[in-house]
Amino acid sequence: MKNLNIKIFDLKEQYKQISEEIEKDVLKVLRSGQYILGSNVIKIEEKFSKFLNTKYAISCNSGTDALLISLRCLGIKKNDEIITSPFTYFATAEVIAQLGAKPIFADIDIDTFNLDPIQIEKLITKKTKAIIPVHIFGQPADMNSIIKIANKHKLKVIEDCAQSFGSKIKSKMTGTFGNFGCFSFFPTKNLGTAGDGGMLVTNNKSYYNKALKLRNHGGLERNIHDYLGYNSRLDEIQAAILNIKMKYITIFNKKRNMIANYYKKNIQNNRIITQKRVKDNYNVYHQYTIRVKNRKKFTSYLQEHNIPFGIYYPKPLYMQKAFNGIIKVKKLPNVEKICKECISLPIYPELDNPSIEYISSIINKYK
Repeated sequence: MKNLNIKIFDLKEQYKQISEEIEKDVLKVLRSGQYILGSNVIKIEEKFSKFLNTKYAISCNSGTDALLISLRCLGIKKNDEIITSPFTYFATAEVIAQLGAKPIFADIDIDTFNLDPIQIEKLITKKTKAIIPVHIFGQPADMNSIIKIANKHKLKVIEDCAQSFGSKIKSKMTGTFGNFGCFSFFPTKNLGTAGDGGMLVTNNKSYYNKALKLRNHGGLERNIHDYLGYNSRLDEIQAAILNIKMKYITIFNKKRNMIANYYKKNIQNNRIITQKRVKDNYNVYHQYTIRVKNRKKFTSYLQEHNIPFGIYYPKPLYMQKAFNGIIKVKKLPNVEKICKECISLPIYPELDNPSIEYISSIINKYK
């Protein structure tokens, strides 16, 4: 086992497996002279909406921009309140604050790491305009309960699906429950490209038309601008790569599930707590995240045995310096506990069986 070279993720290995296809299509783009909003972008938008069974898909520069454009389409403005998770990547709340609105953080479920619907409803005020649930690590949030709450209080819903492309509740895909679903194509995502990229999906034609303009400086015609928009177009090279990877995404996600199932079955150590599996949920395991009480001791142990790991996320978003003076939050016990205990193990389609077996056996020996 000393010869194993385990990584937390391995983009090079995935590239090797499909390099001929990628290089062929990227070269086509370079030779075409069409680098922005061309045929590859149209194709990936069509594939995306078909995969998710939505009417519209609008590509953009990043998952962050997908969230930002969605908020703009909903008319979110200064002092509006948006309820979201404190246990997620910074961008989820960052875009809310950038518009002058206030991120309101609800505590999460201790077992699933997703927003607790009961805590959401407690925070709704006259200023609340929307909810942004995050399907953390690929685990679908409790969308049925969240949509019921949103409908009851006439709120909009934007799903942060940056980590959940392919996840579903029964047969319904994440990203299709709310007014918008927002996706990221950052290279390490389950469906990642070779740079930045994002997508938003909706079934609302009015939102679709506005999003098309917002991603392109606020207009569709040259020198005609209806809004103050953004330079947020997905380029043709990234779109070409995504079109190739779309052919393999179901296989990639199945492999992640195979690894997760192995970990779940074979890691038998009462010091380790795993993310709860929810009935009717299909989790695409962007991360396989466990909890351990003495994380410092455990991570040192993993390092001694050459096992890489990630910590997502070390502190709740409301503790980030950037939000000082913007929001005041009482302590949220569940998220603070999870932030102190969480650790993510290697999980990606190219992780081989000897590595998976080694990781599991070493964790089982932890005392």
